[in-house]
Amino acid sequence: MSSVTPLAALFEAFAREHAYEALYAQMARWVAERPDWMALLDGAPPTQRRPTLWLAAVQDQLLACDAALQAERPALAHYFASVGGARPADDAGLQPALESFIRDHEKALRATMATQTTQTNEVGRSAVLWPALSDIAQRHGGRPIALFDFGCSAGLNLSVDAFHIDYLQRGRPDAVATAGPANPEATRLSGLLLGSVPTLRPWRIDRRMGCDPAPVRLDDARALRWLRACLWPGEPARALRFDQAVRQARLAQHPVVPAEDGLAVLDDWLRDLPSGLTPVLFNSWVLSYFTDAELVRHTARVHELIHRHGLVWLSADDDHRLRATTGLQPPTLLGPIEPGTPTWWSVTERMGGAHGQPAVCSRLLARSHPHGSWLDWLA
Repeated sequence: MSSVTPLAALFEAFAREHAYEALYAQMARWVAERPDWMALLDGAPPTQRRPTLWLAAVQDQLLACDAALQAERPALAHYFASVGGARPADDAGLQPALESFIRDHEKALRATMATQTTQTNEVGRSAVLWPALSDIAQRHGGRPIALFDFGCSAGLNLSVDAFHIDYLQRGRPDAVATAGPANPEATRLSGLLLGSVPTLRPWRIDRRMGCDPAPVRLDDARALRWLRACLWPGEPARALRFDQAVRQARLAQHPVVPAEDGLAVLDDWLRDLPSGLTPVLFNSWVLSYFTDAELVRHTARVHELIHRHGLVWLSADDDHRLRATTGLQPPTLLGPIEPGTPTWWSVTERMGGAHGQPAVCSRLLARSHPHGSWLDWLA
């Protein structure tokens, strides 16, 4: 029988699946071997005891040290590009630097892991959200969309129609498809297409709202620092588009409300919508924080809203949640698989069933990188 604990196995799996992020992969391997380091997560809710929270807490504390302009920077800062570091992950000094940092900041790290939740709010996903909404709008007669972002954090993806997106085609660097406004001030995203060009016909959002148990206020510097800490440290392009999206969200002021029961908020919102809109519930990498029992209850409640209000459910999550919420089986796809656990995008809505009775049906739209850096359109 293996002596590896479930949490250690999570850190080992993270290291394997995120080898492209060398710094985090190396740190995760070491954490898997150190029960005392893993124990920093003891105060976190069970669904939050995972590598992403542990690593974000470390980076958050580094960002705090950097902002404090300490006379002597922590040695660990030399390995994090997010605070100006450039040393490689295979440098012999990384492990003792991490050990020293944990020893010096153990109390703060424990407090952060006990009180924060991972909220990536990754705007790169809008590179997939944009064609997904285009597909939904086309199938519903081109009617304007009412977008509800469930688990939206700061609500950055509610501005999806304000982003400019370039789609690059594999093997054809000169072939670029674009979506969104051409305004040079717009937040700019890009995605590599593994296959066909997705639907890019224009659409319009007429109503929108975000909901989260703990939404991030855009005027809260501490909360924004935490969102930045949830980004991978070695991806400066993500940090840049995050800053751009925050500026856009501050200008747009889209409504984001706090609620423990987001579906109750959604139900009330749907009742107040004017006619002639296509209501869309969107969630991305939120369902992974549900237990299996919670996921069953959540799915049943969403299906009720689909029947009652004609809601369209657009979900982006891993293969387990895809099967659990839709019954769809991820296809075995030929061709190269990009690094990282794929995100599967599905649409569930009311369709005509047997004997004219409406039924809830699901279809697969796409798979993508979790941060939207590549896209394989399957619809």
